[in-house]
Amino acid sequence: MIRILLPFHLRNLAHVEQEVRVEVEGPPTLCAVLDALETRYPVLKGTIRDHGSNRRRPFLRFYACEMDLSNESPETRLPEAVASGREPLLIIGAIAGG
Repeated sequence: MIRILLPFHLRNLAHVEQEVRVEVEGPPTLCAVLDALETRYPVLKGTIRDHGSNRRRPFLRFYACEMDLSNESPETRLPEAVASGREPLLIIGAIAGG
């Protein structure tokens, strides 16, 4: 079971607590986890990744085990600590300003 921490606006949209859990078939890649998340919570489809390109939306970042995975390939395997459920995958809303 993979644990995912969502930012407030996505938790609010999906009506979930801060942490959600998803089961992933096959290798635990970033893409597989996001697919499972969007399958379990269809309202999130298109909010984390673009509908057409499946690229990460601007102002969202992905972190796991203190590593920024935001610019990694979607087929990048998640660290073992995340795959085993010991550590969560963090989806963070970036802040912009001046």
